[in-house]
Amino acid sequence: MKLRSLLTSATLTIASATYAQEAAEAPLQISGSVDTYFKYDFAKAPNIKTYFASEQNSVSIGMIDLALKKTTGKASFVGELSFGPRGQEQSIPNGSYAFTANGDDVSASSFHIQNLYVNYAFSDKFSMTAGYMGTFIGYEVISPVANFNYSTSYLFGAGPFQNAGIKGTYAFSDKVSLMLGLFNDWNTYQDFNGVSHVGGQLMLAPVEGLTVYLNGLSGYSEGAGGVGTIFDLTGSYQVTDKFKLGINAADYSVSNDNGGYSGGALYPQYAFTPAVSLGLRGEYFNIKGVAGGADAGILSGTLSANIKAGGLTFIPEVRFDNDKDLSQSFFKSDGVTLTKSASQFSLAAVYAF
Repeated sequence: MKLRSLLTSATLTIASATYAQEAAEAPLQISGSVDTYFKYDFAKAPNIKTYFASEQNSVSIGMIDLALKKTTGKASFVGELSFGPRGQEQSIPNGSYAFTANGDDVSASSFHIQNLYVNYAFSDKFSMTAGYMGTFIGYEVISPVANFNYSTSYLFGAGPFQNAGIKGTYAFSDKVSLMLGLFNDWNTYQDFNGVSHVGGQLMLAPVEGLTVYLNGLSGYSEGAGGVGTIFDLTGSYQVTDKFKLGINAADYSVSNDNGGYSGGALYPQYAFTPAVSLGLRGEYFNIKGVAGGADAGILSGTLSANIKAGGLTFIPEVRFDNDKDLSQSFFKSDGVTLTKSASQFSLAAVYAF
């Protein structure tokens, strides 16, 4: 009896240890962020109409972002939801709306799916992903955690936010990988025109600290009224332990002379200490004219600091935009007179977990 009891105990111990080891290898990962901000436009009106930091002279909320990730063997999934203005009516597709008695529109729902996809790694080099994914185009993203600046660039706002589809990625080495995929139209859970876009990404890491992404996406877009094609270059170079340089350049054109955009942005950043960094975003953005119309160009400069305390990052930011063509309708403080320039100050707090 003692021997049987001892063997049973040993078996249970081994089984428990094996289960615990398997569970420890792939726990459910939970991450996310919370953000809030104050923004003041010096013309006393919300002039700069890029995404986020949009409300004037107000302590406002961004969103709470919740992401779940789980890996079991070669299979994995990612699900990410955001709640609040930054993650819903300021991210496409918008939620539904209701109206108050005086006609003001208010959001009837308050969440948005940022990511919902599954992945299977057939080997160490090749994997496939299907679902609704944050776009592979561009330098900046919706989540404030991954951006150094709190307000976003014109390139970010003009490009896709998400791409639903299926893609395969092959890593030739640590320095070269290629992704090819079939996608819906930009920012849609369902493409009523069918799978309409083809896209790809070539990743190059030729030297230590330098990563470059060459991106392309093309297909028929109902909203654009033609076939839209975007070519995008995104890169970052950790020049030294303290100095980092980012770059984003893109060109988007719609067939039948239906417009598009082009532009570029540089992101030099310097870390004085692990807790204090200063970064500049300098951007030129050009809106292409439709049906032979004139182009319109915008220059923007954004100076931001990142001050970290544990999971919390404070982002004081000053931004100056110049629009020589008055295409963005910047106004003076009277709210009527057009002006070529706009400026604002913001202070954001972002907590990542």
